[in-house]
Amino acid sequence: QVQLVDSGGGMVQAGGSLRLSCAARRTFRSYTMAWFRQAPGKEREFVARISWSGDSTYFANFVKDRFTISRDNAKNTVYLQMTSLKPEDTAIYYCAAGSSSTLASGYSYWGQGTQVTVSS
Repeated sequence: QVQLVDSGGGMVQAGGSLRLSCAARRTFRSYTMAWFRQAPGKEREFVARISWSGDSTYFANFVKDRFTISRDNAKNTVYLQMTSLKPEDTAIYYCAAGSSSTLASGYSYWGQGTQVTVSS
């Protein structure tokens, strides 16, 4: 069962930009949407989240002002705009729908992941 499909990953040079998209098969009304990432051999970590209304966002401190999360509920889509990418941003990025938690356990639906590779 696939409820979320994330895409937009790719290979970029350090300092470059990518926009990830997460398309939902249905409306996740009142759900918080989030992005997580996981590098090889590391735990999945929280990146950013956005409320249903879009007026509340929260970011991990390691992405600071470099990333922006947004959503278009009419399109059932959430985005992660990534700028000033660093090699340490290299990971598989996953979108998720659930609570407003920063923990993976707070989310019930997950995308399949999209690979982001940043070269130096």
